[in-house]
Amino acid sequence: MTESAVFAAGAVVWRMVGQKLHILVIHRTKYADLTLPKGKVDPGETLAETAVREVYEETGLHVVLGAPVGISKYRLPSRKQKIVHYWCAEATEAAVRESHFVPNKEVAGLEWVSVKRAKETLSYPVDREILTNFEKLIREGALQTFPIIVLRHAKALPRAEWTGTDADRPLTTRGAKQARQIVGPLRAFGVRRIVSSPAVRCLSTVEPLATELGRETHPEPLLSQDAFEAGTADVRTVIGKRVRSRKAVVLCSHRPVIPTIFREISLATGTVEGRYLRDAAELAPGAFSVVHVSATNPGSGIVSIETYESHA
Repeated sequence: MTESAVFAAGAVVWRMVGQKLHILVIHRTKYADLTLPKGKVDPGETLAETAVREVYEETGLHVVLGAPVGISKYRLPSRKQKIVHYWCAEATEAAVRESHFVPNKEVAGLEWVSVKRAKETLSYPVDREILTNFEKLIREGALQTFPIIVLRHAKALPRAEWTGTDADRPLTTRGAKQARQIVGPLRAFGVRRIVSSPAVRCLSTVEPLATELGRETHPEPLLSQDAFEAGTADVRTVIGKRVRSRKAVVLCSHRPVIPTIFREISLATGTVEGRYLRDAAELAPGAFSVVHVSATNPGSGIVSIETYESHA
């Protein structure tokens, strides 16, 4: 991020009302306009965390992020460029019931409207462009997605400085910090299951997330570096199970294993392999890639991939 730009994030929040799809638009008090929920990034936040937080602060809705739907750019009165990243996000019936929104000094009201109506009434062309991208996801049957999140373990003590078995190598102080920092962005994508190589450095990487979510970590020897080096790793079985489950999952593994994980995801989803998959697999310690897959038709190919680097 540069000092000449202001970064923000938001979402196209949608729900089904009967058989009709509606999206949420907000009436802002100060500007007397109609727009999509969004807001500026707070220090230390990822864009994904910002999107979830801003949707909640402006609408009272707890959401998790689906596939990204584009980036809008425009000039502020200060002449700085504002760059806003958007995701689609479903508002479940439970989230709608639990919302405690009341009109306030920032948001005067909320309105659920059809996509067509939103494009007619939104105040800014950049918002209407985001809805055009959103419509493309609808046409492609990719509105409902689930993420397969591939995480490389955080920074571990080098082999040369460790006298025990490789599987027992611990995280460094920096690695422990990375493990804590990934909790927020992983939660933004609604992780429901945690699967990890049984190596200590992998289990320690996902431990803060498991604690935060109150969920167990499921050790998976088939994702371990030991199994990979011994030729006994079976990534295909693991990925096939995760795709069939159609639930948000994080898979924590090792640098040598991760390219195979991506190759198996591409095979399981009928995706043509390309440079973008190899790029997504080149993860530094503590980094992860979010692979969005259609929940209604997983075999139709990967919808999108986004990568998050560690800044610890």
